[in-house]
Amino acid sequence: MVHLIRAMKFGAALLLAAVMLSGVSTASSAQTGIVHLRIVKAGFILGAGGGQGTLTYHGSTYRLKVGGVGIGTIGIAEARLVGVAYHLHHATDIVGTYNAVGASVAVVGGPKVARLQNGNGVVLELRGEQRGFEATFGLGGMNISLR
Repeated sequence: MVHLIRAMKFGAALLLAAVMLSGVSTASSAQTGIVHLRIVKAGFILGAGGGQGTLTYHGSTYRLKVGGVGIGTIGIAEARLVGVAYHLHHATDIVGTYNAVGASVAVVGGPKVARLQNGNGVVLELRGEQRGFEATFGLGGMNISLR
């Protein structure tokens, strides 16, 4: 009889732990992915840019297309960026428009750092090199889609 009571207590404790852990796992189900982008941007007052890249997520690689328009851009530059995409639930969450407000100047080359967010809550933290000349003052944006 004593063994039965102990077994029931142990089973109840295991059940309670499983219920508690299942709640934790659903709250933290968002994942991260690795992003590689190559973007070329050119303009005089109104700038346009585009490029391509990849998202590596759950062992699969997805091809990305990058487009965007910036206001207040002068020059031509290429950026090769690598970073992390946070808060992904599915690979398609990376799709959307990413906006940033700020000012930057790059002459011939230099480091580029960006933290952007889209409407799906995905945050991109990107770092890389920029080559060429570009001066941007004002609002810029980037649109990412799957190819």
